[in-house]
This record gives sequence, structure tokens and C-alpha cells, in this order.
Amino acid sequence: MHPLFESQIHHTRRQFFGQTGLRLGGIAMASVLAQQSSAVAAERMMPPLPGFPHFPPKAKAVIYLHMNGGPSQIDLWDYKPVLNEHFDKDLPDSIRKGQRITTMTSGQTRLPVAPSKFKFAQHGQCGTWISELLPHTAKHADDLAVVRTVHTNAINHDPACTFVMTGSEVPGKPSLGSWLSYGLGSESNNLPAFVVLTPIWSSGAAAQALFTRMWSSGFLPSNLNGVALRSVGDPVLYVQNPPGVTASDRRVMLDALAKLNQKSFTELGDPEIQSRISQYEMAFRMQSSVPELVDLSGETKATLEMYGPEVSKPGTFAASALLARRMIERGVRVVQLLHRGWDQHGNLPRDITSQCYDTDQPIGALLTDLKQRGLLDSTVVVWGGEFGRTVYSQGTLTKENYGRDHHPRNFCMWLAGGGIKRGTVYGETDDFSYNINKDPCHVNDLNATILHCLGIDNERFTFKFQGLEQKLTGVEGAKPIPALLT
Repeated sequence: MHPLFESQIHHTRRQFFGQTGLRLGGIAMASVLAQQSSAVAAERMMPPLPGFPHFPPKAKAVIYLHMNGGPSQIDLWDYKPVLNEHFDKDLPDSIRKGQRITTMTSGQTRLPVAPSKFKFAQHGQCGTWISELLPHTAKHADDLAVVRTVHTNAINHDPACTFVMTGSEVPGKPSLGSWLSYGLGSESNNLPAFVVLTPIWSSGAAAQALFTRMWSSGFLPSNLNGVALRSVGDPVLYVQNPPGVTASDRRVMLDALAKLNQKSFTELGDPEIQSRISQYEMAFRMQSSVPELVDLSGETKATLEMYGPEVSKPGTFAASALLARRMIERGVRVVQLLHRGWDQHGNLPRDITSQCYDTDQPIGALLTDLKQRGLLDSTVVVWGGEFGRTVYSQGTLTKENYGRDHHPRNFCMWLAGGGIKRGTVYGETDDFSYNINKDPCHVNDLNATILHCLGIDNERFTFKFQGLEQKLTGVEGAKPIPALLT
């Protein structure tokens, strides 16, 4: 088939009429309405969709702290003192109820109960129980809404990570950050709407791979992909001009290229051409904005000390957390930090201590920093993983050492910031942190809650693809959780 004929088959109805009789009318209308157009839309490279947000938002940005691998809720957030009475006893059949477990422990002759070796204490006026591993986060207990009953459909890392970030185990769907960028656009003209950071981890344990689908735009336009900043060398590859090419040279080249791309778009109507134009323009602007973003020399000594000793080392979680605050200040819509190394099938006490050393002080500092600058009220901060860990030990069990397998039935996440009810604990699990007793929270309910904080009705936020009105929160009627909202 001839390429031009094929492109006409794939034209949308709007493109068809735009290239026929209605085009002249559109030109005339544009001239009439030019001075009535929204000032915001005129100033912003990525304006929101018409009609967005659906209602007045409590927040306008998201920082998503993803602990990749599945942090143990039993050792961090879901205090179960009664487990000490069950040390090294078999998990009762009345608790497991024949539920599936992974092949990593299904062959064990026993499933011995492993209480947490870490102490818990109540914090804040709300009295939330928090592990001794999180002393800095614990100082913000009255800012947090801890959800103890998050549950997911997936039991292995790849589909579980894909699910928590895109609302589906099937690859190819847009991530939360891409959906928000699509609906709300960006307040920054010099930085991407959605930025991803993948800090290093210090436990030394092997870590699950990170897949770009966790920050992909899927079937949405490709300019909505999360932009991953590198921790070593240039934050963005090839963003700098090569030797002998000046900024003015690059500007002339981009302007000429934009005209050629616009001509192709007029002929073919491929929306990805428009994405390409906007990406070239953003790359040009990032040549000056990214070096300024990652230069921490202007931060005060007190701020740097608050984030901890690793903050001056590029690629650490501390440096990434500080960059997250700087990006929110500069109008970035979504910042995603993905910290690896939480898949603790063995040597959990040692490795989780290292992971919390990496993350706890920077997270506490981030919350303090946002609050001091008046940004926490307009930012939703989310902490969590893709699933939790089992109460029974994988491998050898002692009082001081144990491992835990994957557990999708219930795990803990927390939210803080704009629109979130502070000092709240939602949901209740059984004495073994194995089943939900009260107030379940599906992953898609949590995503619906995040969207609500940003003024978006998840049921009305759709994109037609493959004949379906696709949604971040799926087709099973996910709803925001009122108990988590102000």
C-alpha cells in the first residue's frame, strides 16, 4: 500500500475535516479568538487538557518514593507483637487458607513464623506504631496517612511493579506520571513534566531490574515519557552541544527542523511528529535548566546537613531526594524515585537496615524541607513498594536472621501532603500480617486517591485506545478512599 494512502486511512476525523472545507473556517475562528485564549495556555509549553482539573485540587505535584523489591511491612509499619509467641512455629493453615505462594518457598518443608527483631514505638500525637529503623520518618507521624491494607494482583516483581505504576500487569500502559502529565500538563517550560531518578543502594544485595515501562507513556504521546536523569556524568545523554556548535546555532537548526516537521504533520497527521517537535524544544531548554537544577552549591549548609552525609554524592538517595524538592520548586509535575535492593529473601535484618540508612534521613528531610517552604500542602508524597513480605521465613530462621518471600495479600504504603488526611492509619490486618481484617485498599484505589488530590476524577480520566476508554485505575470501579482525604 502507498504510504500516503495508508496515512489517510489512519487519519482521525478531526484531521480529515481539518484538511478539507473546515480549515479556512478554523483559520478565521482562530484569528477571532486569538486574544481570548487562555493566558496559561499561551505561556505553558504543556498546558492541561481542556476542563482539567475536574474540580479544585488540593495538590498540584507528586513525589513518588518507590522502594523496589517489596519492603517488609512486618519490620517497618505493621506492628505485630503477638508474633513473638509464635516464633519458629508453623504458619497455621487457618491463616494461609491455601493461598498461593511463590516457587521460592512452596518447596519448603515448613513455613516457620519469623517475628520482627526490630523494636516498634508509637510516634506523634496520632500514636502511629513505627519501627526503630525509621527514626527520621517517624518524626513526621502526624503528617502521614499510613495504609496497612494495600493489596495487589501480582506475586512476582515485574508484573507487580508494572501494576503499581500503570494499573495493569500488562505492559504497554501509561504510568501514573505520564497520565498526570497528560491531564495536567506542566508548570515548567524548561524541565520535563515527569522526571525519574534511580538512586544507588548500599546494602550490596542483588536487586531486581528496573524496566522503563514503570515510567513509560505507553499509548499516550511519547513526549509524556518520564525523563530519567543519570547519576554519573551528564544527567541527560547528548543534551549538551558538541564542540563547535553554539546555542544560537542549535536554535537556528531547531527552528528549521520544526518547520519541516510541521510540514510533515500537515501532510500525514501523525501526532508523534508533534511530540518530536516538543521533545526537541525541551531538550534545547534543558541544556541550561538541567545543569542549574543539579548544582547544589546554592543550598544552605543546614539544608545539606538535614539530608545527611550522602547528599553531596551524586546518585545517592539523599542527593535524589534533594533534587526532587528542587524540581517541585521549578514546576515539575511528577518526580519518581526508584530505590532498589528491597527484595530480601535472606539476610533481611542486615539488608533492610542498610536500605533504611539510605532512605530514612533523606525522606524525613524531604518532608521537613517541603513543609518549611510551603510546598507540602501542594505536593502529594507517596512511599511504598510493589508488594509486601511473608510472616514466615524463607530459608534458615534464627532470632537474629531470617528472610521473607513475596506477599501481595497486604502491605503498607503511606501518603502525605496536599489533600491527605494527616496522622491517620487506615486498615487492619490479622495477627500474622497475612490477611486483611478491615478496610482493604487495592492498588488502583490508591491511585484513584492520588488522582483525587490533584483534582482528577479517575472515572472521567480516559484515553481511547484499541477501542476502549482506557483508565489508569482499570475497569473494575476503583474509587478514592474518603478516609485518607481531607
